[in-house]
Amino acid sequence: MLTAGSYAQTQPKISSSVDTTTIKIGEQINFTVTVETDTLAQVIFPEGQTFSPLETVEAFETDTAIKADRMTLRKIYALTQFDSGLYKLPAQRIEINGKGYFTDSTQIKVADVPVDTLAQKMYDIKPLIEVEKGNSGLWKWLLGILLALVVAGGLAWWFFLRKKPLSEEEKVALLPPYDRALMELKKLENSKYLIQDEYKEYYSELTNIVRSYLEEDVNITALESTTDELITKLEMLRDAGELQIDNGTLQQFKRILQTADLVKFAKSKPDTTVAEHDRKAIEEIVTKTHEALPEPTEEELMEQAEYQEELALKKQRKKWRMAGLAALALLVLTTGASIAYYGFDYVKDTVLGHPTKKLLEGEWVASTYGYPPISMETPEVLIRQDVKLTPDMKANIQDLQIFMYRNSKALFTVGTTSTTLTQQVEPNFEQSVEMFIEDLERKGAKNIITKQEEFTTVSGVKGIKVYGSGQFAVPESDELVRGKYSILLFGGKGFQQQVILTWLEGDEYAEKIVERIQRTLEVKTDV
Repeated sequence: MLTAGSYAQTQPKISSSVDTTTIKIGEQINFTVTVETDTLAQVIFPEGQTFSPLETVEAFETDTAIKADRMTLRKIYALTQFDSGLYKLPAQRIEINGKGYFTDSTQIKVADVPVDTLAQKMYDIKPLIEVEKGNSGLWKWLLGILLALVVAGGLAWWFFLRKKPLSEEEKVALLPPYDRALMELKKLENSKYLIQDEYKEYYSELTNIVRSYLEEDVNITALESTTDELITKLEMLRDAGELQIDNGTLQQFKRILQTADLVKFAKSKPDTTVAEHDRKAIEEIVTKTHEALPEPTEEELMEQAEYQEELALKKQRKKWRMAGLAALALLVLTTGASIAYYGFDYVKDTVLGHPTKKLLEGEWVASTYGYPPISMETPEVLIRQDVKLTPDMKANIQDLQIFMYRNSKALFTVGTTSTTLTQQVEPNFEQSVEMFIEDLERKGAKNIITKQEEFTTVSGVKGIKVYGSGQFAVPESDELVRGKYSILLFGGKGFQQQVILTWLEGDEYAEKIVERIQRTLEVKTDV
């Protein structure tokens, strides 16, 4: 159980200070926050532009000092302001273990910089010009696509298009039938079949070599023919004048085939010298058969060249098909992984492009608009709107400043209105909301639902939030779409500030944009 003394010891102590309360335009002040608490506490300091109307130049790293079970955290913020006047540095919220503590507010005076108007010429303010926003994220997309193409191309070249080194089997298969037969016979000569008494394997390989050669070079069905059938086919070619081979060679070939049949089917076992002599005889038969073949005609050579060319084209087309399939597979795998990780809608919006997604993920702008000033972060800079006050409006309004950004493609709008009244009276928020609703209805909106609640900025300024949904008219169209709106109203005697937001219902990117705008919103109320 904690005693009163130990409980007081665990309470955090917060203090703040500035190194000066008077600066010139553009000079910096250092705002220091010191927190003393126990070492197990979780402390969160403010981040971003929470010092409005002063601007945060830099937030330095937090210094930490620990003594026993207590720690002291010290954080310094560099702040500035580029307009002269008396500004209130707002109280800052320090979160310790989920509970908020506030620093003291301070008055900061920003003095004018003296200008010698006699020595320095004065010029009119130049009008605003529109500058195209650079596609800061485009190069990332292009780089990603380029890398994916390089990877896909590299994989396709490595697996399908590059000229791979041939294996020994492939090199042998590419040889002409005659050269291949001689090479295989030489290899058979150096085999261990005869040493190991494997005569059946020896004669099987011997006959396969010669039969394969005859099938390729002589163009007869030799592999599936019996001994008698094969000899008969060779005799018919000789009698027809297509194979100039003598009868003795054919009879010798027939004897070797018959010996091979006996070895394979009758388990006969000839002498080793006979087997070696049969191999040499087959080598001579292959050579004589090759020499006995007539020279190919020019037409046959052309047909063979065309066949080889067609074969090469088929192989090339097959390679390209395989490369295309590989690239398609890579694309499908990449898309599938992206959908599994990010979700289908996110991938679709990234590939096809979604207007509010581009706004959300683009470079945001922090700025202050109008007087009384409204500060916030927006995806795009708000543009000043030309406003002409009617005589009836001039009776109650001294000055009206409106800034707006519209994206008709996304049906997204963000705008600010700063109004200075002619009399020091409280603003009529209800009338402002009614005017906004009437303006929507004049533009074709229907079935507008209105809700209201209190809204508080980060610095503690309280206002009213009016929000709801309805069917909004699409510009330059008769179509109605479901949309949402939000109006944030602030003010005091003699002035009023408004922030207006409209967006499509169900647009998750627009919802995030609205949430961020409202989170960074600050207004100055002590005008």
